[in-house]
Amino acid sequence: MTNQIKLRVAKPADASKLLAIYKPFVEKTAVTFEYQVPTVEEFRQRIETTLQTHPYLVAENQEGALLGYAYAHAYKEREAYDWSVEVTIYLADRAQGLGIGTKLYRALEQELAKQHILVLTACITGGNQKSVAFHESFGYTMVGNFKAIGYKFGQWHDVYWMQKQLEAPCATIEKVIPYSKVMNQLNEKQRTVG
Repeated sequence: MTNQIKLRVAKPADASKLLAIYKPFVEKTAVTFEYQVPTVEEFRQRIETTLQTHPYLVAENQEGALLGYAYAHAYKEREAYDWSVEVTIYLADRAQGLGIGTKLYRALEQELAKQHILVLTACITGGNQKSVAFHESFGYTMVGNFKAIGYKFGQWHDVYWMQKQLEAPCATIEKVIPYSKVMNQLNEKQRTVG
C-alpha cells in the first residue's frame, strides 16, 4: 500500500482536503486542543505560513486523494530555539495502520535535516498511547508530563512532551535554512519527497 502513496510538499490549494482530515480530530477528540474547526481560508494561511519556515508534507494515493499530512513548526520563537521544532501528524481514518504515518515522518525528518534542524519535539495529549508508541518507534523519548493543562470536552487533560535528536548538539552548528529557500533549490519535478 505505501509504495502506491506519493509524498509531496503541501500546497495552499490542499487546504480544504487537509481540513477534512483534521476536522474530526477537533470535533470528536482531545488529540488537538482546538475547540473550533478553522475555516478553509485559515487553514490555507496556516499552510502558507508554515512553508515559509518549515516543511509541510502530504500523502496522496494514486487517485490524488489526500490521506494524511505532517509538518513542523518552531518549538519557540526565540533565536536560541532555531534548531528545534515541534512536529505534528494527522491521518485520515482510512489511512490508519497502513504505514503512511511512518512514511510521512521519515520524509519529514529528511526535509528537516536539509534545514540543519537538530531537535524534534512532539506534544501529545495524555492517554494517547497509540501516538506515544508511534513516536517511540521513531526514537522519541518522554521528557515531560504537564498535568491537567488542557480542558476539552468537560475534562482536564495531561500533555506529554517527547523529544528526539536528529543529530547531537555541538558547539559549531550550521545556520538553519528557511524551508522556502530549500524549496527554491528544487525544481518542480523534484518536489516529490520521501
